[in-house]
Amino acid sequence: MAATSELADRFAAAEKRLYLVGGSVRDAILGAEDDPAGISDFDLTTNALPDEIEAILKGWADALWTQGKRFGTIGAKFKGRTYEITTHRAEHYSPDSRKPEVTFGDDIETDLSRRDFTINAMALELPSMQLIDPFHGIVDLAASRLRTPLDPQISFGDDPLRMVRAARFIARFTLEPDEELVGAVHAMADRLSIVSAERLRDELDRLIVLPVPSVGLWFLVKTGLAAQFLPELPGLELEQDPIHHHKDVLGHTLAVVDKASPERLLRLSALFHDVGKPKTRAFTDGGVSFHHHEVVGARMTKKRMEALRYSNDDVATVTKLVELHLRFHTYRLGWTDKAVRRYVRDAGPLLDQLNELTRCDCTTRNANKARQLSRRMDELEVRIAELRAQEEIDAIRPDLDGAQIMEHLGMGPGRHVGQALAMLLEVRMEEGPLSEEEAFDRLDTWWAAQQT
Repeated sequence: MAATSELADRFAAAEKRLYLVGGSVRDAILGAEDDPAGISDFDLTTNALPDEIEAILKGWADALWTQGKRFGTIGAKFKGRTYEITTHRAEHYSPDSRKPEVTFGDDIETDLSRRDFTINAMALELPSMQLIDPFHGIVDLAASRLRTPLDPQISFGDDPLRMVRAARFIARFTLEPDEELVGAVHAMADRLSIVSAERLRDELDRLIVLPVPSVGLWFLVKTGLAAQFLPELPGLELEQDPIHHHKDVLGHTLAVVDKASPERLLRLSALFHDVGKPKTRAFTDGGVSFHHHEVVGARMTKKRMEALRYSNDDVATVTKLVELHLRFHTYRLGWTDKAVRRYVRDAGPLLDQLNELTRCDCTTRNANKARQLSRRMDELEVRIAELRAQEEIDAIRPDLDGAQIMEHLGMGPGRHVGQALAMLLEVRMEEGPLSEEEAFDRLDTWWAAQQT
């Protein structure tokens, strides 16, 4: 604590108070950190104004940044640790604004009252380490309860994103939301309309990588929050048909999310993998079907992720995994070399993620069926390893390139070159690598057929 003590001394010399706040205090109480000295990023608050904070930090910090100054925050770096120091404040949204309106204050309890939840509304005064807990956050942690410091309608009115954040804390710390909190979320869910897509996206990303995100995702669905920014999720609550008793798609989806490794894009792929089912559901004499739901789902996934302002790379990755998540099941009769090559080529660098998503997609309680699927996936991975040992299966391409084709056939660029490449690629997929001589023979045979 030497660095924070030194910092607190500088604030004391300026006749200002300094408090450690936020998750670091909560996590220290929970034992997530042995003590605050183990924390590498510090969130602090003070009664000093932004200009005063900046002046106090100059000459001490290794680096300063002031991008958040108009919101009361000055950032600093000192000996590898990051400090964000914010003037005591209250922030709230006007009914039609996406950005918080900030007012500064000089009282720690008022500052804490404007924070999201009681478990985050605790502070340690520095350097004395006296705990400030006016809203009984410690009690709520012990009781595994999630409450807001003020009336939840006031807290959520200050920042509606807190309703979505509640889902994350419920899942992360296994908390039971207070009845008044739940009621306020139900009543105020439509207030999410003033929250930017980027902030909603970031909160979803934080939730989706938790050990058991389904707890928070259920909260989003049941309170009506998901309907506001992720309507595909509650859309999976399909009506149960009394004759064709089909699986609960929402429950299955959340089970797949929990099973997947806590990697953001893989978890998002699990979340979206069946979103096309409601639009493709059809009842037949044999039961219920969802033909081409992976194709429809990929389009829906792209549209939703773009609306949430995900990057093009993120959209492309998740969309491709959704589109390919049933590909494994098209090879029920066994894995020929051609099938393996095509599967690996289509998956590309996403092969491992696709295989894991396929395994996680099996949530059946039928032990025999689960063993069969696992065995088939094992067989596929063995076949992939065998072919990798024999050929460059991860970089499948025609055995001749365009320049060789044009030189050999005495032609310039054009559609025939593309057709020749497509033919040679299909041969490569079907038969494996050819020698250059064999490839030219196939090219000659194909070209002769084009002339007749």
